[in-house]
Amino acid sequence: MTFSIVARDPVTGDLGIAVASKFLAVGAVVPHARAGVGAVATQALANVRYGAAGLELMQDGLDAADALAHLTAADEGRDHRQAGMVDANGRAATYTGSGCITWAGGRTAEGVAAQGNLLAGAGVVDSLIETYLETHGAFPERLLAALKAADEQGGDRRGRESAALLIVREGGGYGGATDRWIDLRVDDHPDPVGELGRLLDLNHLYLDRPDPRDLLAIDDELARELRDRLTALGYAPDKLDKANSLAEIVERSGLTRTGEARELPDGWDVSWSGALDEWMSIENLEERAAARGWIDPRVLEFLRTKAGA
Repeated sequence: MTFSIVARDPVTGDLGIAVASKFLAVGAVVPHARAGVGAVATQALANVRYGAAGLELMQDGLDAADALAHLTAADEGRDHRQAGMVDANGRAATYTGSGCITWAGGRTAEGVAAQGNLLAGAGVVDSLIETYLETHGAFPERLLAALKAADEQGGDRRGRESAALLIVREGGGYGGATDRWIDLRVDDHPDPVGELGRLLDLNHLYLDRPDPRDLLAIDDELARELRDRLTALGYAPDKLDKANSLAEIVERSGLTRTGEARELPDGWDVSWSGALDEWMSIENLEERAAARGWIDPRVLEFLRTKAGA
């Protein structure tokens, strides 16, 4: 009663699953992944043990096909199961039990497996895999484009309810402490795939770390603008409560800054850097923190929007 795509990004090695269903909170059941190991989607009359067990088998050296064969061979309910797996080397496998409700089936290509059951037709799975393979750009957007195309082909023939996107990379989670780079769920919504796209945009804003090559050096002119905009928002250094500084709490907790510090320009000292950090922390932008003397262009754009033109 679900359609999903499981894939490995050949550029970054990221592993991910995108899934949608007429089922409450499909993201709580179907997607499982571990950076450097593999990704699993378990669905139909889902055996949720396929997630952890499949990842362990791939961790132990089995490729996706052998791991999936091992799981189904040991499962007396295999006829009612469906699963897709991709390992860290991009080898893909899909399985559809003979008892899955039609239309049901799956396809694989290098680095990707797509599958679904109780679908509007074979075109749902075809759209999943073909759209993914034909779409260029960032991995999360490719997965989302595939899910959207499949949804437009009719998706789950009972209707829409939930969707999820899980992508793992080593150290990709908040603060670099986990591998869950993107972990988004829409549990109950009339347009779950569309809502998932909106959340992905927010995820990029709040949780992506900037590319050091994109950082803007804070020069005299930019320092003046930053001072003016922070002051307009009430974040001038003399207006801040240093005893209750969220930025200092975040800093002590091990804030990860992008780039290497540079010499500060006139009119932009440590107190103003701290004021910017405080505003960013209040706005949940701390993952975009840059080394002293730099600013992420997405942060600058957000500040300009908040402070007004």
